[in-house]
Parts: sequence; C-alpha cells; structure tokens
Amino acid sequence: MMNKEDILKALSNVQEPDLGKDLVTLNMIQDIVIDGDKVSFTIVLTTPACPLKDMMRTASENAIKLLVNKNAQIHINFTSNTSSNRLDAKNVLKAVKNIICVVSGKGGVGKSTIAANLALAFAEKGAKVGLMDADIYGPSQHIMFGLRGERPLMKDDGSGKGQIVPLEKFGIKIMSIGLLIDEKQAVIWRGPMVSSAIKQFVSDVDWGELDYLVIDMPPGTGDIHLTMVQNVPVTGVIVVTTPQTVAIADAKKGVAMFSQAQLKVPVIGLVENMSYFTPAELPENKYYIFGKDGGKKLCEDFDIPLLGQIPLVQSIREGGDIGVPLMVSDDEISKEAFLQFAGNAARGIAMRNANLPATEIQEILT
Repeated sequence: MMNKEDILKALSNVQEPDLGKDLVTLNMIQDIVIDGDKVSFTIVLTTPACPLKDMMRTASENAIKLLVNKNAQIHINFTSNTSSNRLDAKNVLKAVKNIICVVSGKGGVGKSTIAANLALAFAEKGAKVGLMDADIYGPSQHIMFGLRGERPLMKDDGSGKGQIVPLEKFGIKIMSIGLLIDEKQAVIWRGPMVSSAIKQFVSDVDWGELDYLVIDMPPGTGDIHLTMVQNVPVTGVIVVTTPQTVAIADAKKGVAMFSQAQLKVPVIGLVENMSYFTPAELPENKYYIFGKDGGKKLCEDFDIPLLGQIPLVQSIREGGDIGVPLMVSDDEISKEAFLQFAGNAARGIAMRNANLPATEIQEILT
C-alpha cells in the first residue's frame, strides 16, 4: 500500500535539472493523492515557460515505479510559481517578479522584434507579462503591436496624481513613448528629460502583478541604461546580436558593460538574430548570409549562455510592419525558434534567482 511518505522519499531522488536540488527539498511537490495503485500530485515549476517538464515527469514516474510500486498509475499535474529574488527597499515595481532588459550594442539587429516576441512567448506559456519600450528616441513597439494612434488612459490611484494604464494586446501589457506623442515629431530631448521619462514609465504606470517585465532598451550603452539600473531592480539582461563581425564587436560592449563588477546586473545570455535564411520553398536549406556562429563564439569568449538562434524569415519582418508579431501568426516553424529561446531565457532567469545575490537597485556607479 503506497503512502505519502514513500512517494516523497522516492521523489527526493529526482533533481530539478537546472537548480541541482531535488524536487522535495525545493518544495516543488504538492497535493499528493493516493487511491490504491493510483497516485497523483502536482509539480510546481519555477517558471511557466519551463522547457524541462517532460524530463521531470519521466524521472518522477520512474522513481515511483522503481522505489515504491512498479504497478503504480501515476498522474502528474504542473503549475508554476515564477521565481523571484529581489532586495528592494524602495518597493519599485514591487508586484513585478522579474525585470529583464533586452539590449544590443548597435541598432539594426532586431532587438525590438526579439523583445516583442520574447514577451509573447512568455505569455503563451502562461506567464503574466508586460513590455516596456524604453527606446525613447526610436520607439517601435506601438507599431509592432498595431497600436498606432491609440492613447493610454489614466486611473486615479488615490494620491491625486493618477497612473497611466498600459494598453493590452495579445495578452500582454504594453507601454511606449510612441503612445504618448505624435509619431511625426522627433523626440529632441537632452539626457535629463529622457531619464525623467524612463522614471515615469517605472513609477507612473500601473503595471500590476507580472511574472516578467520585458524592457526594450535603446541600442548602445548610455544614459538610459545607467538610469534604468539606478532606478529599477533589474533581474538581468539579454543581449541581442547578429552573426556578422561588426555586430559581434558591438555586442561585446553590451556584454562588457553589464559584466562590470560595479553594475552587478547579470547577463542571462545572448540571442543571435538573423542566424540563417531558409527559403519557404526549400525548408531543409540554411543559408548563413551574415556569417555563421558569431554569437556562439562570443558566448564562449564571455562564458555566457547562447539562448537561441532566430532565423531570418520574411514573415517576421512582415508581422512587425502590420502589427501582428510572429508569435501570434501562423508561422509555426519560426514560432518554435522563439519558444525555445524563451524557454532557455526562463531557465536562465530561474537559475539566476537561485544561485546569484538578490536583485537590487544600483545606487552608485563609478
């Protein structure tokens, strides 16, 4: 006759692959129900985007059959409680578990496309997601999500000041300077005004409860990046590059900036965009138009994970232009590349929360 203690003892032999501890020690097992040879329980994942569910399912089933009852009929449910590790005395974005900055060393590498589809891929896996367009001089998320001409509303938060309500599209919350200004006008602001706008996007927008807030940062390494880490407890950054040498050289600057000891903002990993081209009529062929494995070599040099390689596909560009990002299109092959990327990113974030010091606002930069 099976009992709860036997099940837990068996499952204490099953490790969470990334965190290196067993499921019982990590308090990931809940709701054990036993009825004769039938047993059911729930595994609580550290992220809804976890790509290792099947591995944990198989390992758990094998442990119970080997150590408890070889005839056991096992039913495993999955839920998630997205991990977070924040130390934030100022309570900035206190209901947001993870804040992820998507950065690039140069423009033109598809950073905004990557940020948009990463946010959507997280949401498709069941996470609560927000997308902040912090590229003040070149906002594009309102275009990519088909929100041109729309304006966010204000809500009374009881202080008399009010808060901006982000727009919602395809299941995620979105805020961009492009929603507040006439897009025919250029943003001609000095650094302090840009920094002020970033602070408002943080403090004056009602983001609510989120598992992930993805921030589309401007290209390069400048004032906005420093303002962000000085005002927001950034969980980590994801660096975007393309394979060619000039893009890799600029991506190195982005990695180096956040790898400096005084910043204390970990690099979750790098994603290589436009890695190869596959024509629709030749789906088995890959053409490395911009070179091959530049991102992979950069990751090896800096000892950071390569989170994904996204193909150069016409539908990705078309979707951004018409306001229907790839992740909500019918291009299942390219969507799979983004889902794998998002899964690896989620794993990296969970590992960062488990193994590195708590996220906090950077008070002093030298």
